[in-house]
Amino acid sequence: MIKADKLTKKFTTYKKEPGLSGAIKSFYQRDAIHKYAVKDFDLDIKSGEIIGLLGPNGAGKTTLMKMFTGIIVPSSGEIVVAGHVPSKREKAFRKKIALVMGQKSQLWWDIPALDSFLLLQKYYEVPDSKFNKKINEMGEMLGVTELFDVHVRKLSLGERMKLELMASLLHEPEVLFLDEPTIGLDLIAQENIRNFIKEYHEENNLTVILTSHYMQDVQALCKDLVLIAGGEKAFDGPLKSFEKVLGHKKSVYFTFKDAISLDDQFFKEKDVQVLKGGREIELKIDESDLRDLSSHIIQNYPVIDFHTEKIPIEKVMKSIMKNPEILNQ
Repeated sequence: MIKADKLTKKFTTYKKEPGLSGAIKSFYQRDAIHKYAVKDFDLDIKSGEIIGLLGPNGAGKTTLMKMFTGIIVPSSGEIVVAGHVPSKREKAFRKKIALVMGQKSQLWWDIPALDSFLLLQKYYEVPDSKFNKKINEMGEMLGVTELFDVHVRKLSLGERMKLELMASLLHEPEVLFLDEPTIGLDLIAQENIRNFIKEYHEENNLTVILTSHYMQDVQALCKDLVLIAGGEKAFDGPLKSFEKVLGHKKSVYFTFKDAISLDDQFFKEKDVQVLKGGREIELKIDESDLRDLSSHIIQNYPVIDFHTEKIPIEKVMKSIMKNPEILNQ
């Protein structure tokens, strides 16, 4: 469904010295600054997959999404989406894709959502019977039927995002690009959006590319993910393999009756973080050492509570950003 080969996007800006002299000099001589937002990026996504696209701010995620949807043209390399070259912006291509950006709206603010839906129906040439069926089905799934006649500017962010998703799916696209769809939403609204995407995907088997800063989105929806850092691909594979990059480790939290000192030889050379002024610690240990280490701490320190967690995906990503070599270990 999506195939990219050595996809590259280079942006060029120019330096200008301050003041009038700098402005005049820039007419005759400019120093160019070249920056690769994406460089030699390969990707192969099959029909019906949900892929998480992760990376820190400025890594190139949004640039990739814009190249996938034809908003910007690659500097070099090749890309094919649903059998089309996106930058050609063919009418048949536009009918096969949809893009939802959490920080930008495709609904008109000063008219009710239903009016926006009707405009999109005409744009995508959706028959009346199919249009009515889609808005009724999705309105029920999202619980927003009663909001169709409300001006968009009067809706909450969570309500608007539900209607944004509806607007993007009215023409039954084959590929859905979601760029930060839950940004700024509360926990309940995030969960509602995730549940809808998951249910809609299961019923329609469309291909979904998701970027998000909320790792819960990725863990709830994606079996596979791609990590981009500095414009280059750092990881491409199953989510489970990504989580195991740091090995079979767990975070173990111990709460003590009184603050303890970590000067004890036992804690030397261990990955430990002090919390709550020494009354709690977080210890990252291998699963194989969990029983022995926990037993030692419980017997020798005033433990009043402890629990374990898997190392969250956010910490895995941060570790990879700091030390990319661990991917090759």
